[in-house]
Amino acid sequence: MLTILGFAMIATFLVLIMMKKMSPIAALVLIPALFCVFVGKGAKLGDYVLDGVTDLAPTAAMLMFAIVYFGVMIDVGLFDPIVRGILKFCKADPMRIVVGTALLAAIVSLDGDGSTTFMITVSAMYPLYKRLKMSLVVMTGVAAMANGVMNTLPWGGPTARAATALKLDASEIFVPMIPALLVGLLFVFGLSYVLGVRERRRLGMLTLDEVLEEEKETETVLVGSGGSGDGKVSMRKGGGTGSGADAGAGSGSGTDAEDDTEDDGFQGLDPNRPTLRPKLYWFNALLTVVLLTAMIMEWLPIPVLFLLGAALVLTVNFPHIPDQRARLAAHADNVLNVSGMVFAAAVFTGVLQGTGMVDNMAKWMVDVIPASMGPHMAIVTGVLSLPLTYFMSNDGFYFGVLPVLAEAGAAHGVSPLEMARASLVGQPLHMSSPLVPAVYVLVGMAKVEFGDHTKFVVKWAALTCLVILGAGILFGII
Repeated sequence: MLTILGFAMIATFLVLIMMKKMSPIAALVLIPALFCVFVGKGAKLGDYVLDGVTDLAPTAAMLMFAIVYFGVMIDVGLFDPIVRGILKFCKADPMRIVVGTALLAAIVSLDGDGSTTFMITVSAMYPLYKRLKMSLVVMTGVAAMANGVMNTLPWGGPTARAATALKLDASEIFVPMIPALLVGLLFVFGLSYVLGVRERRRLGMLTLDEVLEEEKETETVLVGSGGSGDGKVSMRKGGGTGSGADAGAGSGSGTDAEDDTEDDGFQGLDPNRPTLRPKLYWFNALLTVVLLTAMIMEWLPIPVLFLLGAALVLTVNFPHIPDQRARLAAHADNVLNVSGMVFAAAVFTGVLQGTGMVDNMAKWMVDVIPASMGPHMAIVTGVLSLPLTYFMSNDGFYFGVLPVLAEAGAAHGVSPLEMARASLVGQPLHMSSPLVPAVYVLVGMAKVEFGDHTKFVVKWAALTCLVILGAGILFGII
């Protein structure tokens, strides 16, 4: 019964948010509360929620202060050279912009933290997507898939969990997987090319000079006049929505660009905004490098690092209290949305784990594996990693399910190393799971509905996972 209710709860959540019948925050809170009552454990709902909140509180704190930190860095102009550089390289070509998104997300993912990757990637690329009226779900989907492949780095989390759970060396798991992961990354780049070509056909292509000229001519529009500028800008404003789910999300979360008085899509290229601090550029750049280095080296817990970083960057760049308040107010919307999502997700995960639903679901999936599949348990594990890492946390999968699968594989002569490598296959899909706090940073900063992101990315992320699994089998790694 718990197995059925667990799958029913997850399905209900996904259907309601993708059909936009409920907001993600409301669905994350109300649906598990209702199912908790169905299970007959409504009296323990408070305990389950508090356990979930306790587990995710450090993550919520990290995200809150990280958003403030990177938000201020955007304000003061740290990422402006990146935006200009990418624009010059991409030449306002949608295909190059989408491929550039995947490349940037993959490079930034080397720090091993998904939230930081998404904040930096969206900060740099969002202005280009808004300027050209490109589909924002393409940006979020490509970034999530690239980060998902890179999330398998030993310091990213999943590899370390697999090594710990099966008592193996992380390098023995990861190093042989590199060829298969490179194939997966190349597939993401190839998919980005295809999606970019589709965007190019939908929107056309401008030259760099035309883009910059329109930027100057529409400056008053961006401040809030709502006008349309010349003919080409009018075409972008009126014809940028395209057709279908992917194109329909191109204008953000359902509002026209003209209604967005701040129009964050252009702010990154505005050389005259009052928050710029050109004299402090190298201080801000050095501080960011030190912060990321400290995070990778684990000198301090990540929430503490971002808390200190946010306080320092505010104090140095905006020494006057009213200016600091203005910057905090400017980013309060993102902070509230993301932290609210994380705490709402705590209700969902707390009920899943507290009621025993997740354990029963995992046990059921292991039990239904036919005995004849025993010698192929590594491939089975790779396939199961897709739904299991999407519907549960990495901790739940690697510490709860993987050891059981590994025992079943060992009985048929499948080595723990093969099982551990296969368990990494589902990470590109996992990074868009509603149980991953970082995904709310991605969709929140990109102003994309979570349901739109899910509908777009699931099929492509699952295909990326299968490509990695196929490459692993072909190379004899799995």
